[in-house]
Amino acid sequence: MDFTNPLVYGVPCFIAFILLELTYSKTHGDDQLYNWKDLAASGFMGIGSAIIAPLIKVVSAIVIFEYTYELFNPVTDGVRANVLGYSSFGYVWYVWIFCQLADDFTYYWFHRANHEIRILWAAHIVHHSSENFNLGTAIRNGWFTIFYKPLFYMWMPAIGFPPEMVVVCLGIEALWQFQLHSVYIPKLGFLEKIFNTHTMHQVHHAQNVEYLDKNHGGFLNIFDKMFGTWKEYDENIDVKYGVTHAPDTYNPVVILTHEFKDIYLDVKRSKKFSHALMYIFGPPGWSPDGSTLTVKQQQRLLKKESKSTAEVSFSQPN
Repeated sequence: MDFTNPLVYGVPCFIAFILLELTYSKTHGDDQLYNWKDLAASGFMGIGSAIIAPLIKVVSAIVIFEYTYELFNPVTDGVRANVLGYSSFGYVWYVWIFCQLADDFTYYWFHRANHEIRILWAAHIVHHSSENFNLGTAIRNGWFTIFYKPLFYMWMPAIGFPPEMVVVCLGIEALWQFQLHSVYIPKLGFLEKIFNTHTMHQVHHAQNVEYLDKNHGGFLNIFDKMFGTWKEYDENIDVKYGVTHAPDTYNPVVILTHEFKDIYLDVKRSKKFSHALMYIFGPPGWSPDGSTLTVKQQQRLLKKESKSTAEVSFSQPN
């Protein structure tokens, strides 16, 4: 059965909504929301992704997903069955729901891995490199992420979800992620208990220490809550968007590659092979001597400092 990837219709909508938000911001006193050079850089990377992604997705859908599906779900006597002994999934409505949930679960771990493994962060940091949070930032995607993302999803066709169903669910997830990049949508009441919303995604894009590596979810926030990475948006915190070690340029080539260059330099001056491996596959910020800190180390230090400040304040006489 053939399906059209929802992103085919999403791309013109992305452009329209970016222009709409841009116009609204400029006519309502929010001139700082969009920076022209920053938007141009995001647009360049977005166009590049739009060109590269279809080529890679053809490979991932036809070669990787199809091969995996056929390998683990062979047709025997006219019936397609999984190697574990059950019939492969069809296209009934509830299978679509399960597939979208499986996609959301996979997206959480794929996204989290991009933040916690430095070589993957080098590809993903592109999306976080802007100090602006708007719909233009949503299309600021790293080109290298496209090459390894399908590997995280191979388990889905392996257990019996048809490859084209997986691709459609990936497209739906991408549409949801795009619209999260807006400061104009406030907290959404009871929906905040279930879904990953706009304010939660503002937390995800913040460089404030307490917000780092939080809210990796796609549609839902349940996986962040289950695995300890959920953080509620606090209106008392002045959010600063971007990354702590920004490339400080609007040059798309530098933005796309600067973290890979930093990894190379760290590995080059490593004195031990184990240190070199940690610089590549360890968490961003890791260093053998503690000269730079990982996110978890920074957050433990912040918590310790906050506790010490609170104790001093409590001990002072009125």
